[in-house]
Amino acid sequence: MTFSDLNLNNSLLNALSDLGFVQPTPIQEKSFSVAMSGKDMVGIAQTGTGKTLAYLLPCLRQWQFSKDKHPQILVIVPTRELVVQIVEEAQKLTTYMNVVTVGVYGGTNMKTQMAVVEKGLDVLVATPGRLLDLVLSGSLKLKNIKKLVIDEIDEMLSLGFRPQLIRVLDSLPPKRQNLMFSATMMDEIGQLIDTFFNLPEIVEAAPTGTPLDNIEQSAYHLPNFNTKANLLERLIADKALFTKVLVFTGSKSLADILFERLEGKLTDEIGVIHSNKAQNKRFETVNRFKSGENRILIATDIIARGLDISEVSHVFNFDMPEVPETYIHRIGRTGRAEQKGLSIAFITERELEYQEAIEEMMSRKIPILPIPEDLVISDELIEEEKPKVFMKSPTIKLPPKETSNAAFHEKIAKNKKVNVRVSRKEKMDKKYGKPQKRKPKTR
Repeated sequence: MTFSDLNLNNSLLNALSDLGFVQPTPIQEKSFSVAMSGKDMVGIAQTGTGKTLAYLLPCLRQWQFSKDKHPQILVIVPTRELVVQIVEEAQKLTTYMNVVTVGVYGGTNMKTQMAVVEKGLDVLVATPGRLLDLVLSGSLKLKNIKKLVIDEIDEMLSLGFRPQLIRVLDSLPPKRQNLMFSATMMDEIGQLIDTFFNLPEIVEAAPTGTPLDNIEQSAYHLPNFNTKANLLERLIADKALFTKVLVFTGSKSLADILFERLEGKLTDEIGVIHSNKAQNKRFETVNRFKSGENRILIATDIIARGLDISEVSHVFNFDMPEVPETYIHRIGRTGRAEQKGLSIAFITERELEYQEAIEEMMSRKIPILPIPEDLVISDELIEEEKPKVFMKSPTIKLPPKETSNAAFHEKIAKNKKVNVRVSRKEKMDKKYGKPQKRKPKTR
């Protein structure tokens, strides 16, 4: 099947032809007719399978011109990077259409976004928090929304966007089509579907946990961070083989430590991205990696979802993720568009349980490679690896209330005061030693 076999208009077909897209992916092919029917739909597909076009194509095919300034299509995604990517994809697809697509997200000037939204738009791509801010400000009206798309819903819930998402869903018109896409199905997702969806049809392109067939997986068992860094440095030195490398770490601090370790030798070839980086810096770093200006990108899971970075030759799991599905999302960054990809994991003894959980989910073992004989095995631990010592606070037993005294020592005599009424006569006797009689008045 080709895109020409789908019920697409010439404007979309011409745009797809310009982009070089000929055949739809399985999720695009399976979801197109369901989305075009007007039914609510839940699409289950892994990262890298073409979910973005799976909902943009039917939504744009059914879009109708309107003089109204309020959007007809709303796409909600978890991250700023994903907003930018989807806006770019929508703009490419609407080259021959009079469609205005706008993206809004947090971390930037809200007044600027309010002004853009008030000018009028057809398609809005937004993160939940900023979307709710614009609605509450009154600059954005959702009364004309005909199609709602929630992409990467599992990641959205993991990031804690459930309250904002529910408030947005409550403010949408009841007559609309709901399209949801996710890589996993959690109980929370089922609850949202039961509450806000109308008998949705489930479209599944690949079962959760099934690794893409064109990704070759392997792993090394290593003792610590510094040994991992030694092996990574050794492997990526082969520039002919490791042409575009994505390295995932378990935390922002580890990403920074690894970047500082490698930056000296790979000054113009390496970048780092995580949520502590400024928004402009994040966009710049991703763009440098996409364009090939940087050969290596160190990242946390902030970009493991959704971002379309083509031609990634290798994905390194420098640290194994605790959540098995995250491993699938990470390695899905390579082996895209039917190309071959390679995934390499570094596993310490502490991470063996994560490896077992991932292998159980995938129903296959990750091949373990022998450590190179001349690799420098470090005994030095970084601060994050050192065992934490917790000192017990001594507890002081206080006496029971009924047996405790008002003070810890006896009062001295001068502090033992008792309020006693003393007459003037008694005061005079005490002062002069004998009673004093008043002298009679003389005339």
